[in-house]
Amino acid sequence: MPGPHYSHFDYNRGDQNVEALVTSQKRHPESALPLKPVDYMVLLVLAAGDRHGYGIVQDIEKRSEGQISLEPGNLYRTIRRLMGQGLLKETDRRPAPESDDERRRYYCLTPFGLRVAEAETVRLKHLVRFAETQSLAGGVENTP
Repeated sequence: MPGPHYSHFDYNRGDQNVEALVTSQKRHPESALPLKPVDYMVLLVLAAGDRHGYGIVQDIEKRSEGQISLEPGNLYRTIRRLMGQGLLKETDRRPAPESDDERRRYYCLTPFGLRVAEAETVRLKHLVRFAETQSLAGGVENTP
């Protein structure tokens, strides 16, 4: 029986995630959990629609009320990692030319990325419910 097949692909190319996407279709979303908070935020922002890198940074800062601020280098390392895991991909869809800059790269969730974001949301909801039963939710006491 042959072992697993590994091949190299270039993360800087537009079609770089063909192998990661094919592999991700066979995986269960829970296999990618738990997510790092910044990874989860990137997936949440992209769940609302395609974004370019700076748009992702702006949305994360806004949605986190300034608690999370990403430097470009950190953002693009995160994007490369998530692309390598088959959670997001670069897209060719672009806004109207008058509201676009040709240098921008746009990213979107893959179907697997959406399933992972949903699974992480469920996982976090369970954690918060448990915290509430332990009286750890902002001073609100709950009984199990």
